[in-house]
Amino acid sequence: MDIFEKIAKHMGPIGQHHKWSHGYFSFPKLEGDIAPHMNFRGKEHLVWSLNNYLGLANHPEVRKADEQGAKDFGMAYPMGARMMSGNSKYHEQLEQELAAFVGKPDAFLLNYGYQGMVSIIDSLVDRNDVIVYDAESHACIIDGLRLHMGKRFVYKHNDIESARKQLERATKLVEQSGGGILVITEGVFGMSGAQGKLKELVDLKKEFNFRLLIDDAHGFGTMGPTGAGTHEAQNCIDGVDVYFGTFAKSMAGIGAFVASTEEMTNFFRYNMRSQTFAKALPMPMVIGLLKRLELLKNNTELREKLWNVATTLQKGLRDRGFDLGVTNTMVTPVFLKGELLEATALTMDLRENYGIFCSIVVYPVIPKGLIELRLIPTAVHTMEDVQRTLDAFSEVSDKLKSGYYKENQFSIA
Repeated sequence: MDIFEKIAKHMGPIGQHHKWSHGYFSFPKLEGDIAPHMNFRGKEHLVWSLNNYLGLANHPEVRKADEQGAKDFGMAYPMGARMMSGNSKYHEQLEQELAAFVGKPDAFLLNYGYQGMVSIIDSLVDRNDVIVYDAESHACIIDGLRLHMGKRFVYKHNDIESARKQLERATKLVEQSGGGILVITEGVFGMSGAQGKLKELVDLKKEFNFRLLIDDAHGFGTMGPTGAGTHEAQNCIDGVDVYFGTFAKSMAGIGAFVASTEEMTNFFRYNMRSQTFAKALPMPMVIGLLKRLELLKNNTELREKLWNVATTLQKGLRDRGFDLGVTNTMVTPVFLKGELLEATALTMDLRENYGIFCSIVVYPVIPKGLIELRLIPTAVHTMEDVQRTLDAFSEVSDKLKSGYYKENQFSIA
């Protein structure tokens, strides 16, 4: 069969719906300044789907730093990969400040978060090593695992007893192969809002010999007394061997970093293929990230505002009987019972008649019969935004329970 013909018949679980979903449910265009209120299809909407946790995306000092960085250096500088000709004192300064902030001796900048995690896993392990990972790990972790030519064992989500059993299996294997064990989990699981059980995993080091890698994309900048991350929040900084954070969320930028011992970080510098053969982060972004990190560390009120909005929103939803699952972070999933057509109708009702834009999650990401509306609070949302959302959710929930969305379908104009 011709490859193109095969693909045309199997566009994928999401792609198969592209003809009617494109531009509305998938690839929507939010326009205007990045803020809680943006334009969608020509109408203003209250937006709960941007990971702009601390509101830095449109912060005046950030905008000024980004502008000055572009003015001073242009978008092309530095030219080349870091190892060859693309290094600068500003890249190194950012690495040093990030390492100190998250409590590690050294850090290495990565061009992208997703690509970075894939490459971290690929460089860390060989065919003799065994990986043990959480069942609900992010797609970037799963894709990294696909490159691994050795054994890998999955444990039930946040189930330490299951992790122990998989570590027992892994230990028997490496005793024969001479390899090592890498455990991978997340600091904050972005879909459910649950924290990974980092401290409990670290405690397992008393029984087993392994290294712990965490993806703290959502925890960096938001979790812990200083915002250093979920490992700080759970008081187990030293027990996390490799720390990964991105700039795409609390830092409202692009790129990522990996932090570890000086020896391990140098290993990453010289062995991560996605960085060795890729152009360095552009200077305007690096200059802007330095300003973002400064604000993140010194303006504690930004994190306080985020948590005030998040806790008020979550308490209000729970008080009204909504199921928020197991979240114990700012990520706010709202679970409702309904089918796919009801989910699309409810979401369109929220957008078209209530002016509220949030992400919708359905099967196969979550079990059939469930609808997840995922809300991302930020430091720049207001209490008025929270109240408006609570009232709207109560109304659409009542409509869903009454069967309204089975009888009334909406069409995309």
